[in-house]
Amino acid sequence: MKKSLKFMKHLPIYILLGFVMVIILLPILWMFLSSFKPQGQIISYPPTLFPGEIVTENFTKLGRRIPILKYVKNSAIYALCTTIPGVFINALAGYAFARLKFRGRNVLFIATLATMMIPFQVIMIPLYLVVHKLGIYNTYLGLILPKLANAISIFMMRAVFMGIPKELEEAGRIDGVSEFGLFWRVMLPQCKPTIVTLIILGVNGAWNDLMWPLLVTGDTSMRTLANGLAMFVGTDTIEYGAAFAGAFVSILPMLVLYLVGQRYFVEGTVTSGLKG
Repeated sequence: MKKSLKFMKHLPIYILLGFVMVIILLPILWMFLSSFKPQGQIISYPPTLFPGEIVTENFTKLGRRIPILKYVKNSAIYALCTTIPGVFINALAGYAFARLKFRGRNVLFIATLATMMIPFQVIMIPLYLVVHKLGIYNTYLGLILPKLANAISIFMMRAVFMGIPKELEEAGRIDGVSEFGLFWRVMLPQCKPTIVTLIILGVNGAWNDLMWPLLVTGDTSMRTLANGLAMFVGTDTIEYGAAFAGAFVSILPMLVLYLVGQRYFVEGTVTSGLKG
C-alpha cells in the first residue's frame, strides 16, 4: 500500500521525465530509422517514422562517397590521444591547486578559470599560427597538442581532490611516499568517477569537434569523421540517406561509451560539483 501511495505521489515526475526522454530520444530514433529508408521516403511529405522498405544502400553509398574507415580512425586517434594524456595532465594541475601550497596559487587558478570565458573563435587563429610555426600543421601532433590542457577539467579535478580527507595524504607521507607517489597511488584512485566523467566528456567533445580539425588539416586524408560528414552537403542536392547513415556511425561509439560509464559519469558529475 505504501509503495502504491509513493508511486502515485511521484507519478507527475515520472510522466514529466518520460516526456523529456521521448523528446531527447526521438531525433536519435529518427536518424537511425532514416538510415535504412530510401531517399524518396526520407524527403516525402507527410514524413513517416518507420521505413516502408528497409534498404542498406545508404551505408554502401557512404563507403563510396568518403573513406569512412580512415575518418573513423582519425577521429579515434584525435579523441583518445587528446583525452587520455589530457586527463593525466589536468589531474596533475588539479592536484597542485588543491594540495600543494606555493606562492601565487590562487591567482594562477583564477587566471586558469578566466580562460573559460574566452570563446574558441577568439584564439583559434593564434593557435593555428603557433601550430604552423612549429611545423606540425596537418599532423596528428598539431591536432592533439593544443587540446591537452582544459580549464574545466582542472577545475573538476581540483574540486574532487579538495574533498578527499587529509588523513589519507598524511598517512601516505608518514609511510614515506613521494609526492608523485602520493598523487598516483593514494589520491588518484579516489577520483575514479570524476576521471571516467572527464574521459566521456573529452572523447565526446573531440569526436564531434568540427572546427579545429578542419582548421589544422589541409589533406583530406587527415580529416575526422565530423569533417567527412560535411561533404554530403552539395550545392544542388543532399544525399540524406548516406548522411543519416554516417550520422548513425558517428553517434554509435558515443552511445556505447556513455552506457558503459553511465554510473561513474553521474557520480563523478555530482561529486565534483558538490565538493568544489
